[in-house]
Amino acid sequence: MTARAPDLERLTGVRSGKPTFYPEFRVAAQRTERVIAALDTISRALVQTVNGPEKLVRAAADAARVHLGAEWVLLALADGALPEARPRHLILDADGNAYSFEGIPGAKHPVPHLPDAVLNRLNDILRGQLAQFRLPVIELHHAHVPIELDGGVIGAFAAWTPTSRTLDGTDETVMRILSSQTAVALHNCELFQRSQALLAQSEARNAELLATQRELGAVQRHQVLDNERHRIARELHDSVTQTVLSAGMQIEVCRSEIGARGGDGELVERLDIAKTLTRSATEQLRSAIYALNHPEDAGRSTLPEMLEQLATVHMPEDLRVTLRVEGAVAELPSDVEHALLRVAGEALFNTAMHGAATRAIVRLRYRTDTVQLSISDDGTGDPDKLRLMLRLADAADVDGHHRGLANMLARCREHGGSFAVQRSRIGGVRVVATIPREGHPR
Repeated sequence: MTARAPDLERLTGVRSGKPTFYPEFRVAAQRTERVIAALDTISRALVQTVNGPEKLVRAAADAARVHLGAEWVLLALADGALPEARPRHLILDADGNAYSFEGIPGAKHPVPHLPDAVLNRLNDILRGQLAQFRLPVIELHHAHVPIELDGGVIGAFAAWTPTSRTLDGTDETVMRILSSQTAVALHNCELFQRSQALLAQSEARNAELLATQRELGAVQRHQVLDNERHRIARELHDSVTQTVLSAGMQIEVCRSEIGARGGDGELVERLDIAKTLTRSATEQLRSAIYALNHPEDAGRSTLPEMLEQLATVHMPEDLRVTLRVEGAVAELPSDVEHALLRVAGEALFNTAMHGAATRAIVRLRYRTDTVQLSISDDGTGDPDKLRLMLRLADAADVDGHHRGLANMLARCREHGGSFAVQRSRIGGVRVVATIPREGHPR
């Protein structure tokens, strides 16, 4: 087997630098000019890599068409080769019009009638039937050059020229350069697309991991807070509440003994007050224990559900509480729901402890711009007197009495709302808390 001539010699045809070979120099000069033009076309084709594989394939095929003056140029990859590279094939006619059987920008659809030689060669390449074309084939008006990568044939360039354009070894070399560089560029395009896909996957997974970490951190913090709330609730229930209850029992015993002995009426009256205060402290402790065991940010109940629990579970048996909800129930900010729940608890506690009421109505109204909570009772409370006490308590904290009313007013003000004490239609006192909805400032 004869050694293959260097590419430079095959391109230029120069085997001697002696000036006596002038005719040979003229042929060499013509070949050199043609090769330089071809290499310029190839270089301009290869820089299309940055614009994506479609434009690269189109530019490479167009470079072959221009250099050969071809009537038809075919560039195709075998099925399974560089699976991420697109397009898989492209056909150009003499005018540079592109044809394809797949979605290629700029290619004509549907594909018109193509020469049988072009279609048959395309089918051979796509099916990987390239054994007969593992070496370049250069005929008078037809060229076929394999596209090789890593020692294997992954596709081919093929061209058909008119009778006026005869192919030679120079054309073979140009097409080999074009096919080999195109293979590398297509491979780089595939690697780039794979890396982009992997990058997108890794970014998505990193985002999922960060979200999971935040959720786990929030769950852990919530668990720590829940554990601490439950611990405090147990301590209040097992120690403070029991101590207050014991104090109340002792006060009741003393009151009974003094009353049986006909003791001082003023002393008995003071013991009655002390008994009432211990009962009030017990109810407040129970309310605090409930709040600790059912924090407002637990997210397990709506405001109407929490009010229902407060009205039916945590009130004395001799007070009948009814809950009524008007309007479409909507989720409110947790701090607003917490404020309304505490207002309801404070108002019902006052009704049960001071109002001598047997009936109470809790009404929750969802309006377009506000949410309104009212608690009405049939007790003995005097709205005028309570409004006076509210003004005094709001002006200055004297001895801590009637701070419940002031606390309700403060909770409403914190959220831009209002608080009012009125006469109830069922005979007692009606307190009304109104807080603006989000996006509807008063």
